[in-house]
Amino acid sequence: MSQVNIAALLNMAEEARGSSYSPYSHISVGAALLTRSGKVYRGTNIENASYTPTICAERTAIFKAVSEGEREFLAIAIAGGEAGKPSKADFPPCGVCRQVMAEFCSADFLVIWGNGERWTVKKLSEILPSGFDKNNL
Repeated sequence: MSQVNIAALLNMAEEARGSSYSPYSHISVGAALLTRSGKVYRGTNIENASYTPTICAERTAIFKAVSEGEREFLAIAIAGGEAGKPSKADFPPCGVCRQVMAEFCSADFLVIWGNGERWTVKKLSEILPSGFDKNNL
């Protein structure tokens, strides 16, 4: 965790919330994904009227990074809550995002959620025990 500045990463996730497109849920989410090379990819949730094409901030950040050739990740920070209001401290990633993390990240990948006052830091293996990955095929 010494390579990860949690407060700075959470701040970047909070800033990413400003680009959220969430006219249906009114919940804005931002994510900041830290690569092994030190680059940070930001993502935000983008909703769709038919719901199924909606994408979470975490997946947006991961897919942006992967599409740019990145494959080694250290941590992701997530900030979310009602649009226009401060982030909720307890805003963990959904199950689909956890599964995408399992595809591209190691078991010791850090998943951070929170706000400026309080945050949670967990390894991916802690929030997705017995996860399904390429080793199960």
